Amino acid sequence: MNNTPDNPKSPFRAPSARVTAALAALTLGIGVAVGAAIGPAPAPSQASPSLPLLIASLARGAAQRAAQATTASVQPPAIVAEATPHRKRRKRKHASAEEASSATSTGSATETETTTPTSTTPKSTKKTTPLPPITHVWLIELAGASFAAAAAQPTAASYIDTQAVPAGTLLSGWSALDGGAFANETALLASEPPQLLDTIVQPACPEGAAGASCATEAGALSAADEFLKTTVPTITSAADFRESGLIVVTFASIGNATATGLPAGAATATLTTQPPAGVLLISPFASVGAKPTTTFNPTSPKQSLEKLLRR
Repeated sequence: MNNTPDNPKSPFRAPSARVTAALAALTLGIGVAVGAAIGPAPAPSQASPSLPLLIASLARGAAQRAAQATTASVQPPAIVAEATPHRKRRKRKHASAEEASSATSTGSATETETTTPTSTTPKSTKKTTPLPPITHVWLIELAGASFAAAAAQPTAASYIDTQAVPAGTLLSGWSALDGGAFANETALLASEPPQLLDTIVQPACPEGAAGASCATEAGALSAADEFLKTTVPTITSAADFRESGLIVVTFASIGNATATGLPAGAATATLTTQPPAGVLLISPFASVGAKPTTTFNPTSPKQSLEKLLRR
């Protein structure tokens, strides 16, 4: 019995398919070259004249495939080696793009900050004088012409000229109506409620012989001077005046019942704009001995009040 195996293992290994294909292509190429060198081709046969070209093309294709297979076996490391720098370049490009974007954003923000106009609206530096806390106003209406007439007759109006006017603020250009309006507005605007306005009117001259002494201008001024001399100290001694008081003194046309046709015992006090009677302000908040040229603005009495009175 023969124990020899049917397929004994050969000590030589069979070549690989790629090597075999390469050898076949090489052998075919050599055969074609030798045939071309031997001599002219045989007479044309019925075979296609493009057969040699087809064979040569197959040979070149086989050679190219063998070369590609050989190159493929060693290409992956190279590809891997090149892939990393490519990714790094992409990262560097990405980082550069981010830096450029950041620089652009920073530039835009800087430009925005630079070009944004800064508010230059000037703050108001005008100081507003707070209104004094006046809650009680006394309006005194004297019988007579004006403070100018009293100044022209110092003998008849000695108290007015030497004590009352130096103790307050004299507004020679104001009319009696301005004085009345100012007294009312001061009571309304200068303080918190309760606001009080007392109107004190000098009694009219008596009728007949008893009133003959005040029928003349000098006599009327003497009567007004005496009435003011008695009234002002009474008001200024009150606590209300010292804390929040104002006396407004002006001249008016005062009439009794007979002269005006009113019921018995009645009297009138007419305030007028002509001629300017003048107004005297006496208050802890008024300047002493001042004679300003401030005019009364009936559309903005608060403005006049802020100019003439202080806290």
